[in-house]
Order: sequence, then structure tokens, then C-alpha cells
Amino acid sequence: MKITVMTADEQIITLEVDPNESVENLKALLEIESRVPLQQQQLLFNGKEMRNAETLSGLGVVDGDLVMMVSNTSSSRVSSNEVMNPDGSAVNPAAFQQQIRNNSDLMAQLFQSDPELAQIILGNDLNKLQDLLRMRHRQRSDLSRQQEEEMALLYADPFDVEAQRKIEAAIRQKGIDENWAAALEHNPEAFARVVMLYVDMEVNGVPIKAFVDSGAQSTIISKTCAERLGLLRLLDQRYKGIAHGVGQSEILGRIHVAPIKIGSNFYPCSFVVLDSPNMDFLFGLDMLRKHQCTIDLKDNVLRVGGGEVAVPFLPEKDIPRQFLDEEKLLKEASSSGAQTLSASAPPLNNTQTPSGGPSSGSDRGVPTQGPEFEAKIAKLVELGFSREAVIQALKFFDGNEEQAAGYLFGG
Repeated sequence: MKITVMTADEQIITLEVDPNESVENLKALLEIESRVPLQQQQLLFNGKEMRNAETLSGLGVVDGDLVMMVSNTSSSRVSSNEVMNPDGSAVNPAAFQQQIRNNSDLMAQLFQSDPELAQIILGNDLNKLQDLLRMRHRQRSDLSRQQEEEMALLYADPFDVEAQRKIEAAIRQKGIDENWAAALEHNPEAFARVVMLYVDMEVNGVPIKAFVDSGAQSTIISKTCAERLGLLRLLDQRYKGIAHGVGQSEILGRIHVAPIKIGSNFYPCSFVVLDSPNMDFLFGLDMLRKHQCTIDLKDNVLRVGGGEVAVPFLPEKDIPRQFLDEEKLLKEASSSGAQTLSASAPPLNNTQTPSGGPSSGSDRGVPTQGPEFEAKIAKLVELGFSREAVIQALKFFDGNEEQAAGYLFGG
């Protein structure tokens, strides 16, 4: 049950206690919370003093009741070992720790109401104990200050614009805190790190860890990875350009086809080669579509070829550490201006042009209207491509219908 304790200096303390808990153990908990030594505490319930040997249920204390605590300095003989510092830490942490350890009932109560403190009390790191006591003291001070500010706002001038602004901010923050508490209770996994989806593949006969990213428009391979796999000799530098997304990275060219092995089957795959140090191999939406892949999160597998092959997503322990160091990747991307490839990034937009050509159709003076341009669009649309993709491809290649068709078929 929960009870509220009001101290002599009007500090409010809420505790989760057992109905059969003794008053003495309650005082021991209050000593930790209020820094008032047990011998100096006098507890009152309904105006009557609560004796140490009595239990809360025996005194009629029920869930939600209020207990008053007053200082009883005349009856106390407190040693220096039991005094707390102004910052909340213990003057003698070893004695403080031993005192709580020797009280088995209090330890049992701590394991229920404050397991973090109980574990540290049982440990041997006194510095960690002192740090926790200081942190709890700061939290209590912050909470007390917040409550005082809220009480002051209740009596503020309703026509005071600044006071009303603070009330609005307090109400909004309360809603945020309640939402956070609800998330901790009902959706705690949302606060854990989400590991990206990686699978084992073989590219050109070499095993790699492939990052499966349906948010990337194209399948990407880094220059260093392509060189390691023996594919850099196939790089077509006519398809240079800039990859845009979160930042940008230079497209060095394209490798039009190479065998990849997923499970026991081989599939043809084309790659865009980036000059990016932040990634190795990214299996993008183009190949996911081409090979009819399904990201099955229920069974935690990637299904390829309409389900003929299923490969499991790798657990965190099997993913190279450099792929999991997201903070480092973000810093590198920021300093190099390269694309950071992640599932949360916008789709990668590849502007690919023949070597030496401009990167935007709007800079070339390519006519985008007229019967000749429309005729080219109509021919390519008949091949099964969308009108938007056809127009973009024609702009990329200065209206060259053959090159645009080759690009569309290759993508």
C-alpha cells in the first residue's frame, strides 16, 4: 500500500510499504528519504504517537493515509555515523551500509520498494552508494522545488501573462511525464535500441553481412567493399552522380550485374557504387522488388523469390561492432558529407549521369514539352515504366531514348 508522510518542514514523502510493516522499519525508510535519523523521528497518526514495535495495520493505517513526522531531538543520541551530509550522502557510508544490512526486515522492504538501492547496499562499492544517495537527494530537491513552483502558480494573478505561460508549460510537461510513465509500463521495449536488419549473403563468392533497407531506393556497395569482392574492375564510371538523402555522397558509378547468393540460391544483382566510408553493402528496394522479397518480422527472416528461400536476420551478437556504432557513423557522415544509410533515412535519390555530364536535367536545356519529347515518353511508358520515371530518365540523358531505356531496365 502507499502512504504519504509529511515532515516538520512540510516535505511530502510517498512510500510503498507492507501493511504489516513495523513502525521502526518505516522510520528506517524515512531516514533514507528525509535524512532525519531514526532516533529523532516521532510519527503521528490521527494525532497519536506511533510506537516502534507496533505495525501499520495494527494502528489502522490503510492505503492512502497520511502520517505526520516531527523531530524529537530531546530523546536522540545520534552518533556521527548516522548523520547525513547536506548533499544527501552518508558521513560514514560503511556504517550506514552495515546498519541497513543488519536489519533483515528493512532489506526485504527495500528489495520490494527500491531494488536498485538494495542491490547497492549488498555490494561493496561505497562510491556507488554515495552517488546514488546524492542522486536521490537531488531528485527529492527537484521534486520539492517543482511542487513549490506549482503551488505558487495556483495562487498567481490570473491576468499575469508570464504566470499563465508557466502554468501552460507545467500542464504540458505533466502530460509528457504521464505519457512517458505509460510508455514505461505498457511499451518498455520502445526505450531499447532497435538493431537494424542484417542477413548473411555471398557476393561474387565472398561472404558479407548485408544491411536490408527498404528505405533505400537502390542497392548500394561501397568502393572498398567492391574492391574486396573483386568487382571494382566492372565499375561503369559513366553512371557518376550524387546520392541525396541525409546529406549526400558521390556516386562513383554502377556495376550492372554480379551474382549474389542468398541461402542456397543465386540471384543477379546490380549495384550503385558509393564513395562512402560509413557502410559496406546495402540491399535496397530495387533488388527487394526485383526478387520479390518479404521482410517477415514475425518469423524474423527475409524471404526471397516469393518465399522459396528464407534467411534469418542476424542477432546483435553476430553483427560487426562497427555497424552498430551508430553515433560514430553519424559523426563520420557529418564530417565527410556522406550519406548515412539507415532505415530511418528518407529514400535514397540517385542522380546518375554519364561521366562529365551535368547532374540535373533543368541545367541542360532539355525540352520537356513538345510532340518529339512526348513520343519518346509514350514509347518508354509502353515498356511498363511509369511516366514520372521515364521523364526523369530522359532528363538525365539529354533526351537520349536508348540510354534512358538502358537506365530504366538496369534499375
